Amino acid sequence: MIRHIVSWKLAAEDAAGKDAAAATITETLEGLVPLIPEILELRVGRNVAYPETNFDLVLVADYASLEALEAYQVHPEHQRAVGIIKPLVASRANIDFEV
Repeated sequence: MIRHIVSWKLAAEDAAGKDAAAATITETLEGLVPLIPEILELRVGRNVAYPETNFDLVLVADYASLEALEAYQVHPEHQRAVGIIKPLVASRANIDFEV
């Protein structure tokens, strides 16, 4: 199984803007679960500590294989989600590993 983790630093600098961006990203990503069969599990979480240095939001998702992750990456619904999320973030980091 492959665990896919993506962390974002949101572009908004005020609390209301961060809240709105986090809600949009969470709703967008959670909406992919019924649309993309390769997603085994998907969770989105907000940072609760050290906001000056930590990323603001994280995605943790599991896929049966690297091929399933790659199918998710190119899926049209994922590409649509990327278009929604990208303007809301200042930076992104990710890692994919076997579990």
